[in-house]
Amino acid sequence: MKKAIVIFCAFFVFAMSGRALAALRVDIYGPGQNVVSLALAAPLRGQHVEASDMGRGLQSLVEQNLSFLPFMRLTDPKAVLGGTVMDGAEPPALDFKRFQLAGADLLVTSFWPDGDAGTKTVQMRAFETNTGGRLFGKEYSKVTKKDLPEVADRFCADLLEALTGNGAFFRSTIAFVKATGKMQANVWLTKPTGRDLRQITNMKGQAMSPSWSPDGRFIVFTHIDPKSHALGVWDSSSKKVSRIRFPSNVVIGPSFTPGNKVAVALSNGKYPAIFLLNHAFQKERVLEQGSSINVSPSFDKSGTKMAFTSSRLGGPQIFMKDLGSGSVSRVSMNGGYNTEPNISPDGTLVTYSRMTEYGNRIFVQDMVTGEERQVSFGPGSDEQPSFCADSYFIAFSSSRGGSRGIYLTTRHGGDAKKIPTGGGAAQFPRWGLGGEKK
Repeated sequence: MKKAIVIFCAFFVFAMSGRALAALRVDIYGPGQNVVSLALAAPLRGQHVEASDMGRGLQSLVEQNLSFLPFMRLTDPKAVLGGTVMDGAEPPALDFKRFQLAGADLLVTSFWPDGDAGTKTVQMRAFETNTGGRLFGKEYSKVTKKDLPEVADRFCADLLEALTGNGAFFRSTIAFVKATGKMQANVWLTKPTGRDLRQITNMKGQAMSPSWSPDGRFIVFTHIDPKSHALGVWDSSSKKVSRIRFPSNVVIGPSFTPGNKVAVALSNGKYPAIFLLNHAFQKERVLEQGSSINVSPSFDKSGTKMAFTSSRLGGPQIFMKDLGSGSVSRVSMNGGYNTEPNISPDGTLVTYSRMTEYGNRIFVQDMVTGEERQVSFGPGSDEQPSFCADSYFIAFSSSRGGSRGIYLTTRHGGDAKKIPTGGGAAQFPRWGLGGEKK
């Protein structure tokens, strides 16, 4: 989006009454996740005059975005008796009753006061249909057609945050690896909705296991060419890629810590050990080692907990290390082959891939209740799970569609939704909040 775009909220954001707001909260974290129904009024550029240019485009993008939320049910405009074209974008010009009768809990309106062609301003509001209370409203100025996807993302992020307390999904960018030729794979970026798909590395060899820095500036990844293993580092500010070698070492599964340092498994012998690297990507100290394989570090947002895979009990299992006390506890209690852990940012859950008789499946271990839940189901094989910053959405790779692709589920499971990533096998998804466009 152009830097000149302004989001104006001073007079435009209103809180709902406490009673109405409480009624609209969607608990996405508890076991009894509820569903909210939302209707979109027709976009307007005047009293009872529908906006059919940028207004229609923005409306379509918002609908696409909201279709990715499993707790959101969109109201069919055909179910709204009297239609969705209102006399205005806020009370008293809104007829909430017709949307109530169609089953909608929320109503979203958009108004283009100066028309919706060229470079214009749009006002977007969300209301609770039962009380007519306003959840929030925002104005976006100097909007052009190419800005519409980002306006949709910003509005949906704010709507999601108002309903659930966290809007990270629409503010996120996913790094992943896609095959770009025989024995060649590079790092790509995409929004979780499949928009802004772009390739950021173009290197001979194979990239694996990308990981975002907390500040969004860097992505690190394993890179293998015919001669060596290396740590790849992409810098979003310069758009350049560095390749850092550790002599005689195999580089496995790098991951950023909340302190903006990198943890990575390195091996020049029989057993890989997990090292912490300094800001210059040099060995600083050992985080975990022993007479067993120790790989795939993952950290909560506090930086006090590290989940990892270890073969210390025979087959690979998931363990948790308290980095303060140094104590290690087992996480995965079932199955003989559990790998690729990823701890939720809030530290309460660990997701991982388990080999089953039906193929690999994604499981989530609740570190508070001790309960384990399977969240992905066949066909195909599911691997490389990764938590969003909201500790709710999980991205993973799967072969269920034939060629491997990236899919979304949640901490509760449910139907997996595929992220469009174009042609070529896609895998190793990892969430982040950065990534500048080229």
